[in-house]
Amino acid sequence: MDEILFAAEASNKDDNCPQEPWHILLIDDEEGIHQVTRMVLKTFEFDGRPLKITSAYSAAEAKQLFLEHNDIALAIVDVVMETDSAGLDLIPYIRQDLENHYTRLVLRTGQPGQAPEERIIIEYDIDDYKDKTELTSNKLITLLYASLRSYRDICTLDSHRRSLEKVIIASTEIFEADSLKTFASAVLDQVCNLLGISGALFYCTSLNEDYNNAEDYRVLAASGDMESITSHSALPDEVQHAFEQALRDKSNVVANNYYTGYFTTSHGSENLLYVSLEQPLSDTEQQLLDIYASNVAITYENLLLRDEIMDTQKELAYILGEAVEQRSKETGSHVKRVALFSYILAVKKGLDEQQAQLIKLASPLHDVGKIAIPDRILKKPGGFTPEEWEIMKTHAQQGADILGNSDNDVVNMGRIIAGQHHEKWDGTGYPNGLAGTDIHIAGRITALADVFDALGCKRCYKEPWPLEDILEEINKQKGKQFDPELVDILHNHLSEFLAIRDAYPE
Repeated sequence: MDEILFAAEASNKDDNCPQEPWHILLIDDEEGIHQVTRMVLKTFEFDGRPLKITSAYSAAEAKQLFLEHNDIALAIVDVVMETDSAGLDLIPYIRQDLENHYTRLVLRTGQPGQAPEERIIIEYDIDDYKDKTELTSNKLITLLYASLRSYRDICTLDSHRRSLEKVIIASTEIFEADSLKTFASAVLDQVCNLLGISGALFYCTSLNEDYNNAEDYRVLAASGDMESITSHSALPDEVQHAFEQALRDKSNVVANNYYTGYFTTSHGSENLLYVSLEQPLSDTEQQLLDIYASNVAITYENLLLRDEIMDTQKELAYILGEAVEQRSKETGSHVKRVALFSYILAVKKGLDEQQAQLIKLASPLHDVGKIAIPDRILKKPGGFTPEEWEIMKTHAQQGADILGNSDNDVVNMGRIIAGQHHEKWDGTGYPNGLAGTDIHIAGRITALADVFDALGCKRCYKEPWPLEDILEEINKQKGKQFDPELVDILHNHLSEFLAIRDAYPE
């Protein structure tokens, strides 16, 4: 072997390194090349990490090693092995077939005339091309430093790219949350995904500046070792300390065993995200949490605004429904009970949470059409004449008309309920004689909720019915006035309905 191949050169660095070594693949059919290369690079380190050198003596063997290992940082490839172009043919396999664009590839040849350098550099996706006689020990070490630095930087960029994708996906998850509860759970899940940890986490938010007032903080979600924590007063001392420091400094707090994210909304509330760590965060992971916390703050504020709007709509629906009830000398608690009954029926029927909440918000508007009914009929203590009954029945269509032509989801659902809550399963109801599933599920639900409550209430024209009589009447109307499945739900979950009736008495 040519003595100029490697001039002796040693490193004085300690080869006892706890970090993962850089994986180097030597591909050459000459055993001597492998021996001398290993000898020269025996004590080589880069970024505090040693080398792990693997040998392949043919292109076929190298292909198998590339299939088995995805951590090869540098491959030094001989051009001429089992064939005159075995090394050249290996390059497109690595880059195209395996789609490996990370491993640094250096071609090395002892026959430079066999593969001219300019053509090889142009036609093959390689990082360098060396004549074996060029590679003294100094130049080999220089090649290692340049190649490993390039591989490290490419991997860092790819890690940032994948991390950014995680942030985007995670942010999408929380942006789609439709309640504070699902939002908080999504935050915890996505933080675990971002950091690849299963440690304890929880999310907490303040409602004003007084941190010492336990009523001003809410634990929205918790997991891991802190899963049992449900109140501010139960916070562990280390979490209290971390929160106090974050609030005092108005910034994130990073320690070896925890991270506390601090972020505010435009309304001034201060929000805290606590993460218990199994090992210190890297700079990249800390940046991810900072970016993610900013997205969390935006979503949280949007949810608060949405909840404020929904609360306002609910109050307006209750106020309007109660105004109608009071005009007919009925109690305002009726609309609250009907709303809660309707929600239970919707959930047990299998509607999603958003639809169930919408029916709950809109059901107090079911009798809004009574505004158009004259007092002489609405407040009449006895039964109606046929003519009066026809006028009374118009309240369903009147309600639908009053609430018509709105893009608001609650008002639009109120229109459906007002117009259909007197339709009957067998088609004998009013105003349009709809039957079965042609009646909107919200109309069917509110119809049963309304009758179940109304029969148990005192009215100007009747005394309250005993529970046994109410259930008997509803059973008689099963499949006639009411959706049979909803009647079964009422019976199967009667205790929940009675609890609501007890909580909101006449």
